[in-house]
Amino acid sequence: MRTVRPTYDEYFMRIACIVATRSTCLRRQVGAIIVKNNHILSTGYNGPPKGLPHCDETGCLRAERNVKRGERHELCRGLHAEQNAIIQAAVFGVSIKNGTIYSTHFPCSVCAKMLINAELQELVYHEGYPDTLAADLLKESNIKVRHMEGQCGKESCSP
Repeated sequence: MRTVRPTYDEYFMRIACIVATRSTCLRRQVGAIIVKNNHILSTGYNGPPKGLPHCDETGCLRAERNVKRGERHELCRGLHAEQNAIIQAAVFGVSIKNGTIYSTHFPCSVCAKMLINAELQELVYHEGYPDTLAADLLKESNIKVRHMEGQCGKESCSP
């Protein structure tokens, strides 16, 4: 009897979901992984810069100021998952050019610009995010964008 194996898309999105569980963000946990040729190059989750206190310790500035989703990205002590995945690759000298990023959420406009300049070839995401500028920028770019349904539920992250 053969074991049913997940597709690479399912496998990588499940890993992005697990990466998201490292986040200490009080508003949403986001995970991202960058792959090339079906090999994981880098991972990232949303959280503060290295060595700084996490939001679950300091509180959420965005929540305190009633900032809406998709607005005022600079009012956060954390970096986004996509940013951390790109930075991790840079720190370790790993080229992500022509790679694919799997993210639990659609990126904000700042992250979309970073994905374009990093020359990623594809974005696969699970949940939407209300940033129309990001969607417009990605439409103008050469990045292929795909939405995956039903990949981050508890059942999909369990063995």
